[in-house]
Amino acid sequence: MGKKVTPYQGSSQSKKQQVEQMFDNISGNYDGLNRVISMGTDVSWRKKVVQMAKDHQPETVLDIATGTGDLAIQIAEAANAKKIVGLDLSEGMLKVGRKKIMSKNLQTKIEMIQGDSEALPFDDNSFDVITVAFGVRNFETLELGLSEIYRVLKKGGLFIVLETSVPTKFPFKQGYKFYSSFILPTIGKLFSKDKEAYTYLSKSAAEFPYGEKFNNILKKIGFISVASNPQTLGVATIYNASK
Repeated sequence: MGKKVTPYQGSSQSKKQQVEQMFDNISGNYDGLNRVISMGTDVSWRKKVVQMAKDHQPETVLDIATGTGDLAIQIAEAANAKKIVGLDLSEGMLKVGRKKIMSKNLQTKIEMIQGDSEALPFDDNSFDVITVAFGVRNFETLELGLSEIYRVLKKGGLFIVLETSVPTKFPFKQGYKFYSSFILPTIGKLFSKDKEAYTYLSKSAAEFPYGEKFNNILKKIGFISVASNPQTLGVATIYNASK
C-alpha cells in the first residue's frame, strides 16, 4: 500500500481515532453531500452490491463501515435475511442511521453497533455475507481488518467490497485526478463543517491499492474466487470473494 494518509495531518491521534472523529463531524450532511459529489452514481453501484448479496440468499449479513446505514437498509429491503448488523466506528453516523431505520420500521431486522473492523465483536464463522462500501481504505491496518472479516465469514460465504479506484485510461485518468484533487475537496469545504474531511477522502482514494493489487491482498489473507469489476470508467470497483 502507498503512504499512510490520515484525516488530520500533524495530529497525534491514531488513524482510527481520526477517522472516527472525522465521520462524527460530517455525519449530519454526509448522505446529501455524497449524492452531490458522486453525481448520484454511488446509488447504482450500491444496487449492484445489494443484488449480489440478495442472490447469495443470506440469513445473516454484516455491513462494515455501515455509516448511516444506506447499504444495510437496502439489503434488508431486498433480501430475506433474518439478521443484519451494521457496524461503524462513528457513533455520530450510527445515530443518523438508527433514525433512518426507525423511519422505515426495520429496527427488528437491523442492529447498528459501534465497533472496530480490526477487532470484530463476533464469533468465527458468523455471517453468510459481509459487505464494506467505501470503508476498507479507512482501516488503520488493511490486512488486519481483512483477516478479521475472513474470520467471521462463514465457509462458502460471500465478501463484497465497493471501493473507489482510479481510472487508468486517457482522458478519464486526468479528468478524475482534477475532479478528486480540486472539485471534490472544494464542494466538501463549502458544505461540510469539517474542512479536512473531503481532502482526506480524496487523498485516501488515490493511495488505496485498487484493482489487481487489492485482489492479491485478498488472496494473501486466504479468500478464494476473488474477482473485481470496475464501475463507471474505473472510478469505483466492486470486489467479491469467498471463503
